[in-house]
Amino acid sequence: MKLSTLDICIFIGYFILVLSIGYGITFFTKKKQSSKDYFFAGNSLPWWVIGSSVIAANISAEQFIGMTGSGYAVGLGIAAYEWLGAIGLLIVAKYFLPIYLKNGIYTMPGFLEKRYDSRLRISLAVFWLLVYWFVNLSSVLYLGALVLKGFLGLNLLPWIFILAALSGLYAVVGGLKAVAYTDVVQVIFLILGGLTTTFFVLKAISSSNDIFLGLELLVEKAPEKFDLILDKSNPNYKYLPGIGVILGGLWVANIAYFGCNQYIIQRSLAAKSIKEAQQGMAFAGLLKIFVPLIVVLPGIAAFVLNADIGKPDEAYPWLLNNYIPTGFKGLAFAALIAAIVSSLSSMVTSASTIFTFDIYQPIFNKEVSDGKLVIIGRIMSAISLIIAVIVAPMLTSLDQAFQYIQDFTGMVTPGIVVVFLFGLFWKKAEATAAIWTIILTIPVSVTLDMITNDLPFLDRMGIAFIILSSVLIIISIFHKEESNDIIKIDEGMYKTSSLFNVFALIICAILGLIYYNFW
Repeated sequence: MKLSTLDICIFIGYFILVLSIGYGITFFTKKKQSSKDYFFAGNSLPWWVIGSSVIAANISAEQFIGMTGSGYAVGLGIAAYEWLGAIGLLIVAKYFLPIYLKNGIYTMPGFLEKRYDSRLRISLAVFWLLVYWFVNLSSVLYLGALVLKGFLGLNLLPWIFILAALSGLYAVVGGLKAVAYTDVVQVIFLILGGLTTTFFVLKAISSSNDIFLGLELLVEKAPEKFDLILDKSNPNYKYLPGIGVILGGLWVANIAYFGCNQYIIQRSLAAKSIKEAQQGMAFAGLLKIFVPLIVVLPGIAAFVLNADIGKPDEAYPWLLNNYIPTGFKGLAFAALIAAIVSSLSSMVTSASTIFTFDIYQPIFNKEVSDGKLVIIGRIMSAISLIIAVIVAPMLTSLDQAFQYIQDFTGMVTPGIVVVFLFGLFWKKAEATAAIWTIILTIPVSVTLDMITNDLPFLDRMGIAFIILSSVLIIISIFHKEESNDIIKIDEGMYKTSSLFNVFALIICAILGLIYYNFW
């Protein structure tokens, strides 16, 4: 794809704006930055920053390339990940955040120690750190560099360095506050750039400026792509198993991602108050409802436009190359880069936080000074990026191994969710039961995978969750270990603000209308 001079100017302007904000915040905060400032933005984030940052961290090249490709191949059904994710955000905001914030929880492994014991904290801190390094950061770098290589040329390695440098320049020095406020700009580019693509492809389908006519024609020409609940006869049923998507394993994935994942939840833990944290997550849920307009509808449009592509993941680049005019192409491309950079910077900050508070401080230096924590955090942020830069190019030759690692993390998810859910809401859950639940997570998932060849991935997660819940309950009842639980819960802590309730009602109303019309 060739960018015009105007496109390049818009693209460069985006880079300058992002770096200026990141550096500006870093410059004004770095002189007297405490560990609370660096890792948790001094608990100063308002709801609109939290919500924007959650969405910016959530959307990456995976969504733009992968979900557009899924829109092309599967249709609107893939949007369930986004729409049910919006409900997941509301659940986490209302029931998880009050417990985390009232009990002074700043890391997810830290919660496990406070609720169970130090064995769970250390083991899962190491696990999550390895996943950040060898799966999350490296895969985002690799996918992002692959897209840039396809669009603009050059080899893979230079783009990996450029993306790592761009995210690291302000994330390493400025910490969470620089990342969060920069994400506000990133999400504006994400939405405007994404909607630009949707606007022009709908315009092309309608052969006019009437995008609503384009949407109507899209439904008329590809009605099979607008089924939200897939039938068993659908070849994509194994990815989206009908009503099981709404009632089954996708909830396990949602709770794990939004409620137990450091790099998503960390923004809320840095909020001014519980009210701001909850409103921020609800705002993210509202924004999430509109994400399919940006990443799924263009894929369906590419199908209707008979895209000349070899595989579904080529749909988004094909649309940019053929239907986005000069000037707007730079904006759409900036949206893609914003998605990649914001996700990278978020993961770097969270990996640094987990290492500093859950590994370095409790194991190597319990009496570490506040200033030393910031130094360790910055060093670990840089090391995390360096590891990802080293690992990312290897993914080209380790495709099957990489897919195995992705599947492996999905196999671990049910056990993690069980340990968190019962730890949050069942007083009798005890540490030995939680440890056995984690130990048995992979064997249970692998066994289910082996004995049921055609079992959809999401159904497998749901069944594994039920089995592992039974394990935790049985061991907790019969082992009767003395509880180490120091988590405090009071009756009034789940009360939410009027703004949160308004966001929740809007989200539920919109989703109700969508599912009523496309069931």
